[in-house]
Amino acid sequence: MPYKKPQIEKIYYSISEVADMFQVNTSHIRYWENEFEALKPFKNKKGNRLFTKNDIEQLKLIHHLVKERGLTLKGAKQKLKDNKKEVLEQHEMVERLQSIRQMLIDIKNELD
Repeated sequence: MPYKKPQIEKIYYSISEVADMFQVNTSHIRYWENEFEALKPFKNKKGNRLFTKNDIEQLKLIHHLVKERGLTLKGAKQKLKDNKKEVLEQHEMVERLQSIRQMLIDIKNELD
């Protein structure tokens, strides 16, 4: 049985790592931090932003609303304020569907 390298989960992620995850500029992340009260990354003594898993989950929702659904920042703030639970459920459903789609594409490629 081959050795499987354990997946190491980090506690904190730098702003550049987070920006790479969402394929946006670091300025987007800083701007979203100023606009959304729920997004409060830890800052070290040097002032570097360090994002936790919770911060990344918040960013996933913001990214989903702004970049994927095309809402304005004002609209995204209002949507999160009014019914965050519904937005979270919709986002989870989209992620599940995307993973199923990728799995089907992989199966198709293996069959070809």
